[in-house]
Amino acid sequence: MKKVWIAIAAVVVIVAGYFIYQNNQPAPTPDTAATEQPAPAPAPAQTTEQPAAAPATTETTQQAAATPAAPAGEQVLHRGNGAEPETLDPQKATGVTEANIQYELFEGLTTYTPDGQVVPGAAEKWEVSDDGKTYTFTLRDAKWSNGDVVTANDFVFSFQRLVDPATAADYAPIADPILNAEKIRKGEEKDLTKLGVKAVDDKTFQVTLEKAAPYFLGLVRHNTFLPVHKATVEKFGQDWTKPGNIVGNGAFTLSEWTPQSSLTMVKNPNFHDAANVKLEKIVMYPTEDISEEFKRYRNGELQITYEVPSDQIGFIESNLKDEYEAKPYLGTYYYVVNTTRENGAKKEVREALALAIDREAIADKVTQGSFLPAYSWVPPGTPDYATQYVSFKDTPMAERVAKAKELLAGAGFTAEKPLKLEILYNTSENHKKIAIAIQDMWKQIGVDATLNNQEWQVYLDTRDNKAFDVARAAWIGDYADPITFLDLFLSDAGVRNDAGYNNAEFDKLVKDSFTITDPKARMASLEKAEQIFLADLPIIPILHYKTKHMVSKKVAGWEYNNLDFHLGRYMSIQ
Repeated sequence: MKKVWIAIAAVVVIVAGYFIYQNNQPAPTPDTAATEQPAPAPAPAQTTEQPAAAPATTETTQQAAATPAAPAGEQVLHRGNGAEPETLDPQKATGVTEANIQYELFEGLTTYTPDGQVVPGAAEKWEVSDDGKTYTFTLRDAKWSNGDVVTANDFVFSFQRLVDPATAADYAPIADPILNAEKIRKGEEKDLTKLGVKAVDDKTFQVTLEKAAPYFLGLVRHNTFLPVHKATVEKFGQDWTKPGNIVGNGAFTLSEWTPQSSLTMVKNPNFHDAANVKLEKIVMYPTEDISEEFKRYRNGELQITYEVPSDQIGFIESNLKDEYEAKPYLGTYYYVVNTTRENGAKKEVREALALAIDREAIADKVTQGSFLPAYSWVPPGTPDYATQYVSFKDTPMAERVAKAKELLAGAGFTAEKPLKLEILYNTSENHKKIAIAIQDMWKQIGVDATLNNQEWQVYLDTRDNKAFDVARAAWIGDYADPITFLDLFLSDAGVRNDAGYNNAEFDKLVKDSFTITDPKARMASLEKAEQIFLADLPIIPILHYKTKHMVSKKVAGWEYNNLDFHLGRYMSIQ
């Protein structure tokens, strides 16, 4: 799922970061630039699955505790959360900032442990048919926050709502493994009851798939599959997620929401595991200005940050190392090229732009080591998957720059007629620093690039409408399987395919993987698909994510996981 984007910084900080980058570059020559896992997961069991295994072993930060200490004083967690949420509606959300809140307010069929393993949630157990196509979930005794009983029909309604074209869910394609989901979301099947879900009885929810999907238990943990309360949705319409209206089945319920200020959730006494929830309240703060967020953390106003300013990494490593988490994260930071525009449609242009980016300089100098250089789309460490790389991964920068110039000349661009383009990014000091560095790198090959900063929701609309040349973007895996990255760029993936990419061979290999039952053959098909994708370069991989949080030693129950979701139900304040 797309992961978080954070706000604009003070000009002094941005300029400082840029000059740090500049001052560490080699002197240019005529031919050189100046310039969002692990050991394989075990086979899924009939009651739990582990699709999100951490690299090799699961680690915990020093402030984590297997069993939180008894609460002392008020149990209130103050947490930074990036951009202002676009929506709290699970079937309509697309970002990490929204998911961080939704996982507190709602609980899906499966959920997380603190270290990211997938375990029973609203379902207490399940059975899988021998052919792997039918999942029968037995729901636990649970209530909605208003006291209504959670039933199988709540999940039927929610799953149908996700694929209903009337919902206009950007994430609807995530449900395609379910029988008839793709036909329904595309309008080819009008009858929602044809979706492969049914309530066998009040406590039994059954899902039938088009074909076996070994990652399905991890898939339904995703926030788009969270259940919503039908009567509330129908009564309040678009206002159903407002405080006083919203009804959830999670560990917390929404009590206050002041846009651009804070969002407060309080413990839900009707949650089935309320007796083990220590926190009384969670206050989430939109923190797009990450320098300001860091100041608030140091002043004791926040106990967890959403991000860390790259220009403070050195100070943090020297002075606050025990409170800093920076570990591998299943995500890729990339620039997407709009292939529906004249210049973006030219493969030689896309390749030239990709060649000219010095990823090591950006990772080491601009982000101060808070990211890793990326030469693949699917992040390294994805279980059972052989990482695929761009062809120029090991080519020296001087050769890459020379090749980029050659490609642009072949495409008809000269010093007198340079390639002109605009780099779109959402408000964030870190995004701006990276954009400035790439702007300079592209200048060395004769590209005249300008920068366009937009606030989060405006930026999303611009990308969805493909009203851009090149745009900053990021993707964090929804579960630990390569398909969560590759199916984004199917030609029929809708607005999620923000490049407008269309390659029939790529489509076939990805879709063939849906019906391949042999695990090795399935991965081979996906690996070949990524090879084609990286040769076409509709997107330019730049960085792989690390988790980057400040976590106070007062917080117990926080543990590292490579999907970087952390539920308040497991935390407490010491």
